[in-house]
Amino acid sequence: MPVVEETYDIVVVGAGHAGCEAALAAARLGFETIMFTVSVDSIALMPCNPNVGGSSKGHLVRELDALGGEMGKNIDKTFIQSKMLNESKGPAVHSLRAQADKQEYTRSMRRVLENTDHLTIRQAEVAEILTEEIPGEYGTFQEEHEGHQESGYPVKKRIVGVKTYSGAVYKCRAVVLATGVYLRARCIYGNVSNPTGPNGLQAANHLTDSLKANGIEMYRFKTGTPARADKRSIDFSKMEEQFGDKRVVPFSFSTDPESIQKEQISCWLTYTNEKTHEIIRNNLERSPLFSGAIEGTGPRYCPSIEDKVVKFPDKERHQVFVEPEGLYTNEMYLGGMSSSLPEDVQYAMYRTVPGLENIKIVRNAYAIEYDCINPRQLKASLEFKNIDGLFSGGQFNGSSGYEEAAVQGFMAGVNAARKLQEKSAVVLDRSQAYIGVLIDDLVTKENHEPYRMMTSRAEYRLLLRQDNADLRLRGIGHEIGLVSDEQYEYVLWKEKAIEAEIARLEKTNIGANEKVQAFLEAHGSTALKSGSTLAELIKRPELNYGMLAELDEKRPELPADVREQVDINLKYDGYIRRQKQQVAQFKKLEGRKIPADLDYTTVNSLRREAVQKLNLYKPENIGQASRISGVSPADISVLMVHLEQMGRK
Repeated sequence: MPVVEETYDIVVVGAGHAGCEAALAAARLGFETIMFTVSVDSIALMPCNPNVGGSSKGHLVRELDALGGEMGKNIDKTFIQSKMLNESKGPAVHSLRAQADKQEYTRSMRRVLENTDHLTIRQAEVAEILTEEIPGEYGTFQEEHEGHQESGYPVKKRIVGVKTYSGAVYKCRAVVLATGVYLRARCIYGNVSNPTGPNGLQAANHLTDSLKANGIEMYRFKTGTPARADKRSIDFSKMEEQFGDKRVVPFSFSTDPESIQKEQISCWLTYTNEKTHEIIRNNLERSPLFSGAIEGTGPRYCPSIEDKVVKFPDKERHQVFVEPEGLYTNEMYLGGMSSSLPEDVQYAMYRTVPGLENIKIVRNAYAIEYDCINPRQLKASLEFKNIDGLFSGGQFNGSSGYEEAAVQGFMAGVNAARKLQEKSAVVLDRSQAYIGVLIDDLVTKENHEPYRMMTSRAEYRLLLRQDNADLRLRGIGHEIGLVSDEQYEYVLWKEKAIEAEIARLEKTNIGANEKVQAFLEAHGSTALKSGSTLAELIKRPELNYGMLAELDEKRPELPADVREQVDINLKYDGYIRRQKQQVAQFKKLEGRKIPADLDYTTVNSLRREAVQKLNLYKPENIGQASRISGVSPADISVLMVHLEQMGRK
């Protein structure tokens, strides 16, 4: 019986935030790319919260943009409210967050994809990955780990294509899996269990078996979403109105800030109360989370309202953010009240919340269970260790969140393309980007729940600010081929302009004259006893670069982004220098490479647990080895001595 058979360079499975970035990166680098989705209407779908960015997630989006990704540009075109979070704190934790018009976000991203050269979109369910054995090559050694017996040397394989449920075959040289929450998905609330993906979309029920047959270890995770309410049934007079910033900062470094200043839509804040919590506690036995009906592990840092009430029994109230889903609809998202409780309990608990007393639910809250992988099977490039040419990105890797998904999809797409270009993989380390922290955490640490990015996870967060993502990463994006010459040249000019202005300020002295003293007094700053440089004054916490303009007669005209960097670099100079010294030490450990075929059973004096973990994870360098749970500093010392002895031999 004849079947459809086509050939592409790269296949991307999934069209969520990870799949979109992977497909765009591969196609823009000139490779014939096909992206599969169970529904073309679900491209770049936002099945949960209606926003992009937020604490640490805003960093990821700006880093993605600096490298040449699309998410930042798309949210700049489709936001309905934008706000810089944590402005009362230091710049390391400032994070941009924007409410999206959900439908317009999807439409806008789809338009970009449909008009990208070398990119084909196909609605079909991928049911199998097609592989062949690589003669004479073997995979990594694996021992018994957490109840999984995986002993022996598995034969290494390579990707040759994929097969859809209809039997069509698509030959290719690389595949990026970005299946999100669709693999064997199940949506659950109360005793209702629907075998569907989010929003009632078709689940992908066949690929898991193929992955397992190829030796891939799978996890079962879960996430959830709150109810959507009809705006007309909400009493906003009982809630606190939340406004956007008067001056909007774009996500994308290539977006003209003037082009996005517009009237914004309000969000609203209300709170649960003891009556809400009482209803939840009285119905816990009806929650599939607590009855055992849900097998999957949920995200610790994005818990359901049931989880919050159980885990924080002393807390009298929890925040509820009431957010519009877009300009096209009256649906409102009830952030902070994810649930899988039965329908009647949902109505009862929501109606105890001020402003929601007469709520009409448009869509019930539900939990969703899905298959994903144990990410320790991946290299730092997001390629599977034992299947050549198979890459993976997004929630399929055991992470949560649109932004985490997008950056992984992008890196997987880039590295799939670079493999075909016969170039080395792009791997960002922990000192270069939040993206590096995210991927390193996934591939070196034991993740038994959906991983969420947080600023506290980044050791070098003072250097990895969202405001300097272009200075950190534009050069890498340019080398990859996804940042234009014009964009890269601007960053080179910007670096020089910042350095020149800092040098000028450090050399510009002002005396303790009457004008200066009056200025200092007016701004609550200590009077000068003798002369000072402008740089020294900027370092005072109550002053900044912008304020000193009236004392700085020779100040050049500089763009706002340059002025911002000058201010931050001077104000945090001591801390930045110290963190750069820490990075230098970190780089030394990252530079100590470990042979990929090293059998750790041959390393004398390593503890048994360290031998098992190191053979399991196969770290690429000493730095990565040091971050593996169960590997102690003493084990690292033993390993470094062994590598030195190997080097001498």
